[in-house]
Amino acid sequence: MSTDSGDAPSLADWLAARSDDELSELLRLRPDLSVPPPATLDILAVRAEQRASVLRAVEDLDTPTLTVLELLLFEQGDTAAVPRKRLDALVAKQATKKAVDAALVTLRSLALVRGTTELRTVSAARDALPWRVGRFVTADRGLTEDSVAAALEQIDDRRRELLTTLSRSSNLGRTRDAAPGTPPDRPVQQLLAAGLLGRVDHETVELPQQVSQVLRGEPVSDPTRLTPPPAEREIQNPRDVDAAAAGEALELLRLCENVLSALGSTPAPALKAGGLGVRELRRVAKTCDLDETQAAFLVELLAAAGLLASGAPDPSPPSDTDDHWAPTSAADAWLASPPAVRWAALAGAWLDLPRLPWSVGMRDANDKPIAALSDEARSVAAPRDRRVVLGVLADLDAGVTIGRDDVVRIATWRRPRLAGRLTRHAVSRYLDEAATLGILGRGAVSTPGRALLADTDRDAAAAAMASALPDPIDHVLVQADLTVVAPGPLTPELAHTMATVADIESAGAATMYRVDESTLRRALDAGMSAAQLHGFFGARSRTPVPQALTYLIDDVARRHGRLRVGIASSFVRCEDPALLAEVLASPAADALALRALAPTVAVSQAPLGDVLEALRSGGFAPAGEDSSGTIVDLRPRGARVPVRRNRSAYRTPVVPTADQRGRLLAEMRAGTKAATARRTEGVRADGTRASGAATISLLQRAAIARAAVTIGYVDAAGVSSQRVVAPVSVGGGRLDAWDEDAGTMRQFTLHRITSVDLVDR
Repeated sequence: MSTDSGDAPSLADWLAARSDDELSELLRLRPDLSVPPPATLDILAVRAEQRASVLRAVEDLDTPTLTVLELLLFEQGDTAAVPRKRLDALVAKQATKKAVDAALVTLRSLALVRGTTELRTVSAARDALPWRVGRFVTADRGLTEDSVAAALEQIDDRRRELLTTLSRSSNLGRTRDAAPGTPPDRPVQQLLAAGLLGRVDHETVELPQQVSQVLRGEPVSDPTRLTPPPAEREIQNPRDVDAAAAGEALELLRLCENVLSALGSTPAPALKAGGLGVRELRRVAKTCDLDETQAAFLVELLAAAGLLASGAPDPSPPSDTDDHWAPTSAADAWLASPPAVRWAALAGAWLDLPRLPWSVGMRDANDKPIAALSDEARSVAAPRDRRVVLGVLADLDAGVTIGRDDVVRIATWRRPRLAGRLTRHAVSRYLDEAATLGILGRGAVSTPGRALLADTDRDAAAAAMASALPDPIDHVLVQADLTVVAPGPLTPELAHTMATVADIESAGAATMYRVDESTLRRALDAGMSAAQLHGFFGARSRTPVPQALTYLIDDVARRHGRLRVGIASSFVRCEDPALLAEVLASPAADALALRALAPTVAVSQAPLGDVLEALRSGGFAPAGEDSSGTIVDLRPRGARVPVRRNRSAYRTPVVPTADQRGRLLAEMRAGTKAATARRTEGVRADGTRASGAATISLLQRAAIARAAVTIGYVDAAGVSSQRVVAPVSVGGGRLDAWDEDAGTMRQFTLHRITSVDLVDR
């Protein structure tokens, strides 16, 4: 880092004295300063002092760095230079000189502080502090959680209500009772005497941070602590952490599949204001055997991953043109992907989700419940807050975890400006969601979770989860009661077949399936034969296939397909006239309006699916066939809506690349040089022929005399700049000139030149 003069110059002069590397780092840390590209360093300095930019710059600063900034402001560093020795004296008991140096390096890199021996801050820095200037100096360091709780027990409800009001709003309050000499029996004076309030001046009191935290039920922290808060650590085996995370991931995938299936079968109407209604959320929860909190989280997660959206589903519900929440067309590809890839898609979507799924069901500002997938659950700060919270645990060694109160203390110490959002409740909800996703296992960050947090490429996270997941197995255990046990995650092919031939009874580390007549009929409808079913169970079961299952397969297969249903709208075909006569005499025939065309053929105007359902309800076992007589799989595939781009996706600020920053700095230095150059003769272009001719004439004279000129230029993007160049030739609608700052020849279009001035060297 380059050295500074001791008198802390103006910000523009200080920036001009910085090296290119230092200015490039400033533009990297504060990318908003480069949009639109500043023409000179003076413009850059003006932007760096703007309040909005300063507020963005301090968002990621920790408590020690903000405290150093506070102390400089306490010494009026925004209006006068503060000696470095004075700063060291103020923090002598709380921080080392090395810690102060580190804070100043950070503040200088952000252009919030300038100078070395004499320090100055930008004027807008006062608005950037999350606490009152001077709090560090006047804070009561003797307040602890126990002492505050004991003092609160000694006051009445009226005084406690006064403190509670301050804890829910600003910690500062205005009252005449703060002045010395006020009768000691007044509530404010009694609270001052008890140490539950602090006096700022004769008309202002302040609620100490420790008191506010106790009143709000938050973990108590020391506002003057400049080192990380201590935390009690618990050490676990990293393998156990990853195993627990993998189990949670598998359960999450199963539940997400169930939710997609439920909404695919029966799309949920979207509310007029957007979102999913409470009644529909309850239906999904009941169908998937979830509580409403779980269901809300899953639908929010699936929508974030682009697997669930609102729109006109295909097929649409009868006589309904309104939007419905249903799986998107991307859901089919997701369902066919390996488990680790599916997990990475969900976990990555959650990490960048600008919404608060845990707020669903809570009351909004109008005391109305917040609906799932509604705008009321939106929070642009959520992705940042999640990373801050998980970053506390990710910075620990593998397998190490700490208590949630300690997570709150450390997170708010690292990002004090976010303390209002990083409450005990919010942090707990973030950690609960991370545990459900498998980012955490037994309270510690899992290996896949670390990969997800450290790498924007989800492939690395998917690879880590693939290593953590147990190897898929290719066998099952068929039991005598017609249940089938899968003692672990199945291979995709086996899992797909099991989903066809059996229904899940219970899921977990070992999944329990149930085989019955309806599931076997479903398998036969899908095109499997009795021989294939016998072969499947015989080859895949590690236990002997029970005789009851063999008999059941043969019995269902013998009756399956004797009736054939097609489209007439629909037809019923049967090679056994007696069986068809039995069908025509059944109640189902009246409901379907079946009409015999021949001893072996009948027709109906009902749709094919309705005919199949009605005959099966009547005790028959029909199969669907196509025009060639081949049995077809008529299982419903579920509704789908088109994939829509998620406009609410979280986007990090675009940071210019090193090359872009280098070019921008060159332009700014050239613009600064041009702005400060001494001019003698000049021309201003106004679009007329006369001014155009004068511009060309002056440039030609400069080329002949080999004199430097300052030109104003507007590029194709509409960005104006000034450059000091030496004209070489003028003609063909362009100027060829030597750019001294860039050290290269450049071409300028003549009609884009707005001014030309000879430079007095």
